[in-house]
Amino acid sequence: MKINNRLILPLLTTIILLLAKFYLHEESQAWSGFFQYLSPVNTILIIVGVVWTLLVGTGIAKREFLKSYDINQEDNLKARKVYTQVNILQKVANFVILLFGLGLILISFESIRQIGVGLFASAGLAGIIIGFSAQKAIGTLIAGIQIAFAQPFRLDDAVVVEGEWGWIEEINLTYVVVRLWDQRRLVLPTTYFLEKPFQNWTRTSADIIGSVFIHTDYTVSFEEMRKELDRILESSPLWDKKVKVLQVTEARERTVESRILVSAKNSPTAWDLRVYVREKMIEFLQKNYPDSLPRVRVSLDQSSSC
Repeated sequence: MKINNRLILPLLTTIILLLAKFYLHEESQAWSGFFQYLSPVNTILIIVGVVWTLLVGTGIAKREFLKSYDINQEDNLKARKVYTQVNILQKVANFVILLFGLGLILISFESIRQIGVGLFASAGLAGIIIGFSAQKAIGTLIAGIQIAFAQPFRLDDAVVVEGEWGWIEEINLTYVVVRLWDQRRLVLPTTYFLEKPFQNWTRTSADIIGSVFIHTDYTVSFEEMRKELDRILESSPLWDKKVKVLQVTEARERTVESRILVSAKNSPTAWDLRVYVREKMIEFLQKNYPDSLPRVRVSLDQSSSC
């Protein structure tokens, strides 16, 4: 079986340290001086080597597993789902490995074990206080694991949080990074997404419907607006030819509100399509129906002016 190049260095280092451990053990039997001090250091280095090997191994396993899933393809819903789960599970595994390695180092020496036992025995109230203090951190960690399996969102999902629109760029055990539309980054704790409502525009599919609202005078021709919408969409590569609707959704005191619904293959394209349709519809009204733009009517009573 071929060993990955990234794994050779940590694996070789660990093997050399193990061989040195046996050598130091033999020498410490004959010499009671310098070699006895080297042996504990060597034990720590072996544990560090094993932890290093395992961390590199989880990274290699993740990359090999994800080779079958292309997140850059257009229909990448399944790939994003797998990427989200695998990335978070790798972080959980790395956390457990590091915690396990630290525990092994602490219990490797008799003196440290005794100190630890003494601390735990006399912890009492201090332990309770520390437990309450760590409650939020533990809750955040568990929230990250919940997100990996429940998946209210995935990598590259289009979301609206805190009134900002963007994409899920990074999911960690304790925080999530949202790349906003203007390239800013919004960093939120994982518990935020389990405790507060947010919008996920690509939860079940990358396809999305965009809306455009046009306000006009009552004299506008809705049939002509629909014909113009047809012409605009047919000439645009942004439209995916699935949804095309113009409806009058509100009749106010002075204006009429028309809502246009159009569909696109993903949220960035839907945004561009909405902007394009809005611009072209306004140009159409300005050119062909200037009298149908919103206006304020004033009625003068001639009898009262005499």
